[in-house]
Amino acid sequence: MYEKDGEEIFVIDGHVHLWDARTENITHEGGEQFIQCFYDYHTGFTPEEEQWDMDEYRHYGADRMANDLFGNAAADMAIFQPTYLTEFYDEGFNTTEQNAEFAEEYPERFVLNGSFDPRDGEEGLRYLEHLKEEYDIPGVKLYTAAWRGDSKGWRLDSDDAFEFLEKCSELGIENINAHKGPTIRPLNRDAFDVKDIDDAASSFPELNFIVNHVGLPRLDDFCWIAAQEPNVYGGLAVASAMSTNRKRKFGEIMGELLYWLGEDRILFGSDYALWNPDWLVDQVMNAELTDEQRDEYGVELDVDTMKKVMGENAARLYDIDIEEKKRQFRDDPMTERFDLADHYGGDAGAAAD
Repeated sequence: MYEKDGEEIFVIDGHVHLWDARTENITHEGGEQFIQCFYDYHTGFTPEEEQWDMDEYRHYGADRMANDLFGNAAADMAIFQPTYLTEFYDEGFNTTEQNAEFAEEYPERFVLNGSFDPRDGEEGLRYLEHLKEEYDIPGVKLYTAAWRGDSKGWRLDSDDAFEFLEKCSELGIENINAHKGPTIRPLNRDAFDVKDIDDAASSFPELNFIVNHVGLPRLDDFCWIAAQEPNVYGGLAVASAMSTNRKRKFGEIMGELLYWLGEDRILFGSDYALWNPDWLVDQVMNAELTDEQRDEYGVELDVDTMKKVMGENAARLYDIDIEEKKRQFRDDPMTERFDLADHYGGDAGAAAD
């Protein structure tokens, strides 16, 4: 486990992928544009010594993923967020089934989310039921800007989407993760607009709406919505990367989120493999607000706050018993693979390298 100021912090990376962007899987020019845009984000916010080459970035595989997430105990668990993009990729970019192959090897370490697209109609509803029956998914990841034929996106507040949200409620799929963040070429900026979260969250108070990327670049819109909807949460993927070379901006984002949402509704995510938790967790954990930001927002990035942001909030949403997990991890297969027993045994964990 990560240790800061003598305190153990259980880290749940709330946003990871196992993707395939190899050229043989690309069926549309948008697939190449998409992965190239990802790589630009990667190089723009990754320390030079930690940057990957493009070939490995296209398809890194399960072994590298295991090492990057858990090899030095930077993260203790991770949540898969599938992104199908089947208009661009023959076998999909990152599907529930592909993620499940790895998650089922280490079920104690991963949470497996599914997905839906309301444009799939009755077939999509049956598929959602299948995902629940087959994998017992506790949540879905939604990509409202995904292309489908002539359609270049959909809205969460549409009648069709509400039918799927009703099905989620019926099936007990409580965590609705929506990508509401920066545009990724060639997808449309407006299809990622955060405003459709408002009516959806009001209409389904029994569901948790985790807004991935906290609406960036529409942070203000997101905060106003989340302030009035207690079932709306902020996922820090993308925002967390700004802790590297946009430290003041990261402080501003955290200040706004803590001021409007409070410390109980913010969830850490690395967005792996855009960025890598084996260095990013350390960057986020050591981020500081400026004196001006402390005065303006009246908040602190102290250890108690970061415990919640880095793991406890996700654990609450996904019914994860952290103390039980710590006991399991003393001798689980991932601990044995990377010789991590000291991180989960004894009186204290060890700081990530």
